[in-house]
Amino acid sequence: MDHAVRRSLAITTTSSASARTVDISTTGARTGRARRIEIWFYRVDGEIYLTTHPARRSWYANLLANPEFTFHLKNGARADLAATAEPVLDTDKRRHIFLAIVDDLNQPLHRGYLSQPVQPVANWVSGSPLMHVTFH
Repeated sequence: MDHAVRRSLAITTTSSASARTVDISTTGARTGRARRIEIWFYRVDGEIYLTTHPARRSWYANLLANPEFTFHLKNGARADLAATAEPVLDTDKRRHIFLAIVDDLNQPLHRGYLSQPVQPVANWVSGSPLMHVTFH
C-alpha cells in the first residue's frame, strides 16, 4: 500500500466527514449484481470498520453473503482497494468499537453532517451492522 493510501486510511476523530467518506462495491446477496454505495468508515485501535446508525442495511447482507468487496478511496488518495469484510459479532468487542465510534461521531466537527442525533451506544451494539475490513 502506498504512502498516500495509508495516509487516507489513517483517519482520527479530527478527520473531516469527507476524509472518512468512501464508496464500497459489493455483490448483491440475492441478485449477484454489483452494488456501489457511499458510506463512512471508522478507525478503531488501528483497524478499519464499516457501520451505520442502527438499522438493517442491504450492504451488510451483501457482505455477509459475499465478503469480498472493493473499498474505493475518493478523498485524499484515489484508489480501489480489494478487501474482505468480517462481521463483528462478539458483544464485548462490539461495545468497545461502538464506544469509540459514538465518541468520534459526537465530536463537534461531525454534528453538522449527521442527519439524526447519535443514538446511545447500547442501541448501536444491539442494532447496527458492523464489519471489520481487511485489505489484500
